[in-house]
Amino acid sequence: MTNVDRAIKHLNRKISEREHSQTLSFDDFLKILTIRPDSVVRNVFQTFHDMIRTYVGVGRDEYPDDAESINYVNYDCRNLFVNDTDRPFFADRLFANRLINHVDAMKGSARQNKIYIFEGPPGSGKSTFLNNLLLKFEEYANSDAGTRYEVVWRLDRKVLAQISETQKSSFVDKLSNLLDEYELGQPEIADMKSSPYRAGDFVEIACPSHDNPLLLIPKRDRRSFFDDLFKNDEFKWKLFTDKEYEWVFRETPCTICSSIFDALIQRLPTSMDIYHMIHARPYRFNRRLGEGITVFNPGDKQMKQNVMTNEQLQRKIDALLGDSNAVKYLYSSFAKTNNGIYALMDVKSHNAERLLELHNIISEGIHKVEDLEENVKSLFIALMNPEDEKTIEGFQSFTDRIEFINIPYVMDLNTEVEIYRNIFGKHIDESFLPRVLHNFARTIIATRMKTTSEALLEWIDDPMKYGQYCDENLQLLKMEIYTGHIPAWLTEEDRKRLTAKRRRSIIDESELEGVTGFSGRDSIKIFSDFYATYARKDKLISMSSLNTFFTKWRSDFKEMLPEGFLDSLLRNYNYSVLQEVKESLYYYNQEQITRDLLNYMFAVSFEPGSVAVCRFTGDKLEISEDFMRAIEGRLLGVEIYENERRTFRLETQKEYASRTLTQEILAEGTNPTETALYQSLHERYVYNLKEKVLEPFLENANFRRAIKDYDTEAFKTYDKRIRDDVSFLINNLCAAKYHYTKQSAKEICVYVIDNDLAHRFPS
Repeated sequence: MTNVDRAIKHLNRKISEREHSQTLSFDDFLKILTIRPDSVVRNVFQTFHDMIRTYVGVGRDEYPDDAESINYVNYDCRNLFVNDTDRPFFADRLFANRLINHVDAMKGSARQNKIYIFEGPPGSGKSTFLNNLLLKFEEYANSDAGTRYEVVWRLDRKVLAQISETQKSSFVDKLSNLLDEYELGQPEIADMKSSPYRAGDFVEIACPSHDNPLLLIPKRDRRSFFDDLFKNDEFKWKLFTDKEYEWVFRETPCTICSSIFDALIQRLPTSMDIYHMIHARPYRFNRRLGEGITVFNPGDKQMKQNVMTNEQLQRKIDALLGDSNAVKYLYSSFAKTNNGIYALMDVKSHNAERLLELHNIISEGIHKVEDLEENVKSLFIALMNPEDEKTIEGFQSFTDRIEFINIPYVMDLNTEVEIYRNIFGKHIDESFLPRVLHNFARTIIATRMKTTSEALLEWIDDPMKYGQYCDENLQLLKMEIYTGHIPAWLTEEDRKRLTAKRRRSIIDESELEGVTGFSGRDSIKIFSDFYATYARKDKLISMSSLNTFFTKWRSDFKEMLPEGFLDSLLRNYNYSVLQEVKESLYYYNQEQITRDLLNYMFAVSFEPGSVAVCRFTGDKLEISEDFMRAIEGRLLGVEIYENERRTFRLETQKEYASRTLTQEILAEGTNPTETALYQSLHERYVYNLKEKVLEPFLENANFRRAIKDYDTEAFKTYDKRIRDDVSFLINNLCAAKYHYTKQSAKEICVYVIDNDLAHRFPS
């Protein structure tokens, strides 16, 4: 065998294995049904839901133990919209949650008689979204996981020969003509999906409406049939009780299948003979051929004739059944997407006409084909710009059938950054100081947000108390919440006041944002100009560069930004990098902290001047006022008022005596370091240590010089303690938590020292 023969043979085998659609008998279909009922008993809405969930998976909640959670989670949509696509679509967290919520609701029957319109401004990526969605649906529907079955009739000539003698002579004459046509090799003029082909003594006809074979069980018999077929398990319970399976008991087969069934039941002695002629095969989707998925663009003209038939097939059906009126082989283009997806790409021009045509089809699920009624149970999707809503004005009954899903400009700053990385390359991060790239995204998103938020003002009664970290409109706070992050600079009181109701109100405001400001196309162009202007090999892009670009280089952009936003953004940046440097420089002896806190917990019950051995550490304690003040200074800060310090000591003594010692330690056997009091004291102790961590270094000029000389020969000349401290700081900043490089870590440390940020942001 030559290489060419071998290659052709292997290719043929692979294509055959991948593309061959095996036709199953009804009995074999039922066997598969009993093995995989969840996947076989699915309509298009259930399949669409399963497809989304398969590609997206389970979302991640950063605060799983939060009693006020609203299930606003982080969904990874890359497999659905980015991977293996020609043009990726980046779904931000807001849109992903919105989509998943609609898809979950869509699975139930109550949301199926609707058209789903994705509405958003030009440049929001609607077309890319829909193309990628349909691409993945077609891929999933044609896979083993997404396989559904459709009806195929195999009309058996031998069985049909049992018809009455009065019909037999006419039937045999016509059948003889048919056989003559086959023997003479007359060509079949029809497409592969709808025309019959001869296979021994059978004529095979696929249902043009792609009906599920289960619909050919009479409606009145389905419950008893499924009761006999399935054992008493979870699926059977869902089948008989869940709304998502109502269609199984409510829907009827298409007119053609019903007519064939009725014609056969009049001619054959038992229904078993009919079910032997009913077969099933995988429902194959092909957008390009309009099978299962049909997409119309605004410029696609309406079909002059929407009624389809096959005269040759009609003659053969008449001959086989001996009655020219028993079955009318008529259907419309809607049949090709029955149990599939019918999509309109922008509701304009001819698509506006198509949308209005869908009114009765969506509400009743029926389409008239001449004098026949055709079932249409498809997933209807359309894209629309806000200004095109006038198309449906004045049609209240139709408006009730529309489910709007907003697809605005990106409002999640992490997603905005991912778009830049995708277009310009992931290497762009190397040109920025950490946080600056994300602050560029914050600047873009600020133009898309409303300047007044009723939900935030109802929660934060005095926005100016966060003036060091946030803008007066609280847009920076809202951006963090949109990403699923709750800032650490919020007070404990406000953190507790962020109830589920308030959080939901904030998220709901996103429905009215993202329709103005810089579009997706605008932001890409602006970033391109910014990056080309400031990217250098020897210097990283800083906040100074960002501020200069928007205030001087492109001052026209500043007019689109809320007043004072850039100043607030800089303050927020300064606070954030200061915390990172503090956290990275902070290190302590955990053993010593534990010893101090346990000794303090024990000592609060004694009067000053006492001497006692701590029951937790074994240390002999001389309990003086100086001893207590030293630890309280680390717990409360050295500048605390005397009355506040005494109140704190009394409250600690009361908590220790009434609960910690008697209930937790003695009664419950809790380890002292795991008690609520210890945990509270430990949190205070660590917090105050971190706040003061920079003070010893700010007064030491050698510390700043050592940072600049780090990773050079000159660094070896410094004192070992300074070398250790600087190395510890730089290494922690370069760790995975903060993603600094050595160069950016050095620059940010010098920035913090030179701008005296430690004193500008006191604890």
